[in-house]
This record gives sequence, C-alpha cells and structure tokens, in this order.
Amino acid sequence: MSPETSPETSPETSSAPSPSPGCETSPGLDFQRARSPEQREARRRAILGEAAALLTEMPLADVSLRELARRVGLSKTNVVRYFETREAVFFALLNQSLDDWLTDLDLPTATPGAVPGGPAGPAVVPDGSAGPAAVPGAPADAVAVVGALARSLAGRPVICELWSALGRELERNISAGTVREFKLAHTALQSRLAALLTDRIPALSDAAARELVATTILLIAGLWPFANPSPQVAEAVTDPRLAHSRVDFADRLSRSLQVTLAGLLALG
Repeated sequence: MSPETSPETSPETSSAPSPSPGCETSPGLDFQRARSPEQREARRRAILGEAAALLTEMPLADVSLRELARRVGLSKTNVVRYFETREAVFFALLNQSLDDWLTDLDLPTATPGAVPGGPAGPAVVPDGSAGPAAVPGAPADAVAVVGALARSLAGRPVICELWSALGRELERNISAGTVREFKLAHTALQSRLAALLTDRIPALSDAAARELVATTILLIAGLWPFANPSPQVAEAVTDPRLAHSRVDFADRLSRSLQVTLAGLLALG
C-alpha cells in the first residue's frame, strides 16, 4: 500500500486531533480519509453542523477555524480541504440553512384580488389569534403573511446571525470565485422566497417580491445586533428610562415588513 493511501499516513488520520473530553464528533466520521463523494458530503455536512452548534455558544466573531476543526475532530488543514476559510464555512452554512428553512416554511395565503388601501383590520395569524393591526395600504391577510415570515425568521437565529454578518464580516478573507459561487446560489434561494411571497400575496408583483426579500435581509442585518446586545448593554437597558432601546426582534421586523409591504403595494 502506498504512503498516499495508507491509513497510517493519510493526512486526515495522522493530523486529526483527538476529540476533547465531552466533545462528541459527528456520527460516522472515523477520521479516515473521505474518498467517495458520499463520504466527502458527510464530512462537509458534519463541519457545517458543528459550525451551527458553535453559533449557539458564542458570537460569530469568536468562532475560529481552529476551534471548528477541533470540534469536528479534524486538523485545520483538513477542514480547509472542504472550505478555504472560516468565511467560506459560514457562506455554505447560510445557504444550507436557507434551503432547509424554505423547504419547511409555511405561510398563510392572502385573498386574491384584495384591494391595497382597503379597510384594515387585525391580521389573523395561522393559529387563529389576532395579530397586529394592519397598516393602511395593505390588506390584513397580506399583513398576516409578512407577520408569519417575521416570526419564522425569528426562530432561525443562524440565518439571522449570518445575514447580519454578511457585509461587515463574512465578505472578507475570501476568494472572488468562492464569493461568486455563494452569491449565485444565494440569489437562487432569494428567488425561491420571492416566488413563495408572490404565491401567497397575489397582489405583489415579481419585482416587488424581490424587493421585499432584499429589504427583509437589510432589516435583519440592522435589527439583529440590536436585538441581541452584549451582556453589558443588555444589563444597561434594564433601566426603565431606556425601555425604548430594547428591541423585540420579531415584533420590530414584523412591523417593518408591514410598512414595506404597504409601500410596495401602493407603488404597484
């Protein structure tokens, strides 16, 4: 057996660190070189799974490629076989998370032919309860759609965290080719969401739906950091005099999307 293929000298076996105590490695990964496409995909998904888990434990800025490699049970060099930098890991995690979310996303349907600017009553959310009052210019059932969208996104912190980090952190230390590949896939995922919105809100044009999706990302990028402040800021805003500084992410995103939707429907 040649040194290149020998298990004793394979780079993925000889340089892989032992998992730290209390740190479980992904099932099925035995530190042998992943040779088949299926094995490589399993390894790739394991890396992304650990990256998502780390985001529940620490801020994105604190997640290093070295720590990610340690958690997966590989060397940093071997992680780079799958992703060129830590930023590339999180690009892939964002697209995978979006794909999974869109597959599961269930939004209500607005009444076809509802007249923008018509009577606005309380929006009805999927569980039958009354949601926030609709804004003038948007039918209540259309408002319910974007309200459900906001609540669903609030339940996907990985997506929100990574969207909020795109411009300020992730689009650095990355090759043009990797960025291009990410953005092409990301654009296709945004188009899926826009198509779902036009299906659920018939009064929304294709162009308006794409703009609504783009605005949703921008709103999340702005709101998420303020809704998830540092411990020091969180303690400071418990002062009643700073109550206005506290950001309820789901409520603020829902309201902002309602206003955006009303404007887009009014513009036609």
